[in-house]
Formats: sequence, structure tokens, C-alpha cells
Amino acid sequence: MRTIFLTLLVFLAFFSSCKDTQEQQNTETVETNQNRNLTEQDLAKLKYTDYILDEKAESLIKNSGEFVQLQELIRNIKQGDLSFFETSKENQKDLFKNLRQTLPSTLNTESVLARILVLETKFHQLESLSNLSTTTKAKLLKTVKEFLVAYSNLNLQMNKKMEFDSQTIEKP
Repeated sequence: MRTIFLTLLVFLAFFSSCKDTQEQQNTETVETNQNRNLTEQDLAKLKYTDYILDEKAESLIKNSGEFVQLQELIRNIKQGDLSFFETSKENQKDLFKNLRQTLPSTLNTESVLARILVLETKFHQLESLSNLSTTTKAKLLKTVKEFLVAYSNLNLQMNKKMEFDSQTIEKP
């Protein structure tokens, strides 16, 4: 009689604890999804140095559709819109591939290409985190900041290249 009572008690405890765990996981998932939404105010609180392109570099790149698309992507991300990552993977891969190919010869240096590669890596990290349902808002903000810093460094490197090319140093 005691074994039957203990067996029933164990089964009752087992089933009640399983139900609580599942409900707790559902509420955590809902809270995580609500906390993942980035706003423009959240992104404005990020502290980093944002470099813009020099007029000379801007005039060279304005004809490059890929760089214009990249600038639009950056504007959307700064507004908290991560919908670009929901588009087809081919568009995302082609963006950086074509960006490297259509880069003007003046800016086509190893240092600029290295910054584009870093930007592409940070882009893929941001894409993977934005598509995960378990990503927290803090992790997403950190990855967005890294992506924006990589873009800013690309702009800085292009500005440096243009400044270096404009210098005329006379040898004695």
C-alpha cells in the first residue's frame, strides 16, 4: 500500500514540475522577443566615434550602387530596422562581393579592402544574432555597435587614403 502511494506521489510531482517548466520557458520566450526590439533611442545611446566620408571620397563612391546600398543599410540599422537580414542570402553575399569589385582604383588598397572584410564579418555576426530567437537585447546592441564601429573605421580609412593621395611632398 505504501509503495503505491509513494509511486502516485512521485508521478504527481513529476507531472506537475514538467508543466511549470514548460510554462516558464514560454514566458521567457515572450519576454525575450519583446526585449529584442531595438529602437532609435537605444542605438543613440551607443558610444562610439562615427566618421563620415570626406567630400573627395564621397564623390568617388557616389556612382557605386553597392556603397549607396550599404549607406542605406547603415541608416536603417541606426533607426533600429533590421529587416534587411530577412531578405535573400544572395543579395547579402553580393553586396560585399560587388562592393570590393566596384571600388574605385584610388581606394582599392589593402587597408581599405581589409576594413571591408572586417565590416563583412561584423555584418554576418549581426545577421546571425538578429535571426536567433534566443538573442538578448544587450547582445544585439553590442553586435550593432561593433558593426557600426567597423563601418566608421572603413570611412576613416578611405578618408586617410584620400588625404594621403592629396599630399604633395617635395623631395630635397
